[in-house]
Amino acid sequence: MKKTESLVEHKPPGTTLEPQRFLINERYVNLIVVSTDQFRKRPQNELIQTGIKHEECLKETQTRLEHISPNKLFRWNHQSQCVPHAVMVSGVPGIGKTTLMQKFVYDWVNGKHYQRFAFLFFFRFRDLNRLGEVSLEEMILQQYPHLESQIGDILQDPERLLFIFDGLDESIHQIDFRSSKLSNPKERSHFGKIVDSLVRQSLLKGCSVLITSRPTRLTSVDTGVFQRLAEVMGFLHEDRLIFFKNFFGNEELSEKAFHHVQENDTLYTFCYIPSYCWIICTVLSMCFRSQPTITDQLMTSLPKTVTQLFVTFVSNILANHSQNKDCGPTARELLTSIGWMAEHGVMNHMIVFDERHLESFSVRNDNHVFSSFMMESGQPPDVNYTFLHLTLQEFFAALVHFMNNNPERLQKTLDQAESYKDGRAEIFLRFLCGLSDSSTRSMLKSHVGELSTQAARHVITWIQKKIIDQRSGKSTEENRALLNVFYYLYESRNKALVAQYIGSYKVDFSKVPLSPLDCSVLSFILQSCRETEVILESCNIPSEGLRKLVPALHNIKSLRLYTSIYLNTSDKTYATVGFSDGKCVIGPCCRKFRPCVGSMTHFPLDFPTHKV
Repeated sequence: MKKTESLVEHKPPGTTLEPQRFLINERYVNLIVVSTDQFRKRPQNELIQTGIKHEECLKETQTRLEHISPNKLFRWNHQSQCVPHAVMVSGVPGIGKTTLMQKFVYDWVNGKHYQRFAFLFFFRFRDLNRLGEVSLEEMILQQYPHLESQIGDILQDPERLLFIFDGLDESIHQIDFRSSKLSNPKERSHFGKIVDSLVRQSLLKGCSVLITSRPTRLTSVDTGVFQRLAEVMGFLHEDRLIFFKNFFGNEELSEKAFHHVQENDTLYTFCYIPSYCWIICTVLSMCFRSQPTITDQLMTSLPKTVTQLFVTFVSNILANHSQNKDCGPTARELLTSIGWMAEHGVMNHMIVFDERHLESFSVRNDNHVFSSFMMESGQPPDVNYTFLHLTLQEFFAALVHFMNNNPERLQKTLDQAESYKDGRAEIFLRFLCGLSDSSTRSMLKSHVGELSTQAARHVITWIQKKIIDQRSGKSTEENRALLNVFYYLYESRNKALVAQYIGSYKVDFSKVPLSPLDCSVLSFILQSCRETEVILESCNIPSEGLRKLVPALHNIKSLRLYTSIYLNTSDKTYATVGFSDGKCVIGPCCRKFRPCVGSMTHFPLDFPTHKV
């Protein structure tokens, strides 16, 4: 029980303070878990894909998807028409899978659910990786040595046993649940085959198994062997607010911080992820502590892009580090070595590192900076290291190219990143583009010295080529690719580049569903242009998306809308404001159109052959 009763918060970055502990019942915030019939195949980066679809999926939860709590994971499943014995729980990095499992175990220990299980065995794949050939009995006893005298009797009653395996994506063995089959708990094999055999019931028939994994790992797994597939969707809006209030412990600060994030779609989109919420709250608390009073000027200076968020996060840690007389490598040397290791991990789908990786990339782990960015688990000699969050790993993978610039290596990395169809390098590319902005890079200058302007020019040239390649696209896929380039431009904050290469070109997103975040990015692009023709045919723009587009409407020379886009009572206000701007390029047409929009409760815009 002692292992599960406390949540451990990361230590304050850049300090020597001990991590804080909180009772799990006091700090645990409920996560949305949905039962699905299949896992989505994600061609995009899994964080982006889940963020974009998060709100849509939560709406769908009210109808088709089943919203389940942890104590229902092993209850009757109407989709499989049985009581599950094997359950797979999926979720993106940092979404809270491990914490959910901790709460699951804690509630079982306290008699709140599943008392039909006499024994619950919890394993992490990253810990199992160090095992050679082993039997199920030996695997259990390595984790629970006090059961040695009872293990034979315990395994005689498999229906009263629950095995939890956390982090399938971290396993060094390719477990696809298509092979097998062990039948004897004393038979030795690699642990992957043991897990496979437990799930497929050739070993300890009647036992129950619960496994967690990142979505990307499941694309190569036969999920048909599981009687329930569930996905952790993270925080709802109200859960995010609770997290902010718990973190700040101050009503005024938490509300100001949450309002800033809520008004910024690029930051808010990822707030469904608990660990991302922690990073945002940490950055904002650092900013608030640096000023005696919370002024409007301070609020406007807060980070607005994901790149700015992580630059601020890292620079604040390095500022704290510089106050400590820490003997060891300079910040630049350490971040360079960490950066190359991070890049290797991004390109190879690797998030867990060991001593061999540290040695290979000359990473020193004996100073405060290292421990502010990476977490350590396991006991010597089997120690593992992970970045605080996958996105931090992706940031360092991009930053290293500005600290140790090599044009040939950078170009090779860009080519390699573009070649991946699974989206693993998408956020990495956005960070590269974000760091091409000199004002964003300048925040790190006092801590790591000059960052390469040559690398920035290289990235900008790459963006220019991407724009030229994509702006004349005809298919839906090409239109989506152009929108992705717009995200690069948004992170770069390079309005001159937008004006030069987008300018008065036609922007066509026909049949590309646009989320509110997409609309925020598109609004930034359109505000940087003049007299742009925009085609939004069958884009299914939601109300919130329309609100994001309002500041840019007056810059549009030609707006083409196909199929009906219904404006409800609140939407007509947005449209009225947008079309009433004195600088509106469409001119007299808008002034006549605006009263019509404002006077109707529902107004279908259906112009299949006309331009407004």
